[in-house]
Amino acid sequence: MVIEEPNEVRVFAPATVANVASGYDVLGFAIDAPGDEVVARFSDQPGLRITNITGDNGKLPKTVEGNTAGVAALDLLRHLGLTDKGIEMEIHKKMPFGSGLGSSAASAVAGVYAVNMLLGEPLTKKQLLPFAMTGEASADGAYHADNVGPSLLGGITFIRSNEELDITQLPVPENLWAAVVHPDIEILTKVARDILPKEIPISTATQQMGNLGGFICGLYNNDLGLVGRSLHDVIAEPHRQKLIPEFYTAKQEALSHGALGFSISGAGPSVFALCEGEENANKVAEVISKVFTDNNFGNQIHVSRINTTGVHVI
Repeated sequence: MVIEEPNEVRVFAPATVANVASGYDVLGFAIDAPGDEVVARFSDQPGLRITNITGDNGKLPKTVEGNTAGVAALDLLRHLGLTDKGIEMEIHKKMPFGSGLGSSAASAVAGVYAVNMLLGEPLTKKQLLPFAMTGEASADGAYHADNVGPSLLGGITFIRSNEELDITQLPVPENLWAAVVHPDIEILTKVARDILPKEIPISTATQQMGNLGGFICGLYNNDLGLVGRSLHDVIAEPHRQKLIPEFYTAKQEALSHGALGFSISGAGPSVFALCEGEENANKVAEVISKVFTDNNFGNQIHVSRINTTGVHVI
């Protein structure tokens, strides 16, 4: 069957929560919003070009090699032997930089997916993973799929190996919701990584492995109690919380109002709570938001089921 190529494609790639407390660099999940949009269309001018970027306050380059969406798409075109194909892209940033919600990953995913769809979908979503990874890595030099994986594939993803890109999508309990709050401060990923210790005690590693295993078992058994007991980060959170004002106050409020667990989204400053049900997630989001508001930090709330779709055409 021959798939006809469209003249233009617009796609949306969702924001993501990486690490998910107990899964540093190996766990992530997608939420419904915010996210990034990319439009790709054919052009009479040979090669890939970025013609327009909105929502970035002029921060992002239009050079293909300097933009995560462009790098990912160009890597795909090289793989397909189509670098002379005339394609132009528009990037519409709809999420903040340095938010801990996978902004660079969403752009990379949207860019490569849009071009793949424009070309008639020569590769599957999962086959696009290494190209999206190349795009995100161009932004911060780190090669880990805990943002790219869920933004591309949707759901909750577990990465056995970032080097081999061995990724599995985990079961998502039907009534599992995320309450995400982004305070108006910026934390650079490099700063958040540099603050971490270079070595950790075996006892700490053992505790983290137990929590990671418990979280995965809880998902497979639809045991939200076990999921909640396993949402504890003993590696990154104790150090990164210093970068987020009133972090432990927000955590205590979330847990005391029924959250299953609470931690930092990616490198921060966004924080997240997993909750049972939409009503509880909304309540938890409000009390977290109030902590930041009471301390003169503006913030945005995102309440969502786990997004099992990932990037898609809109």
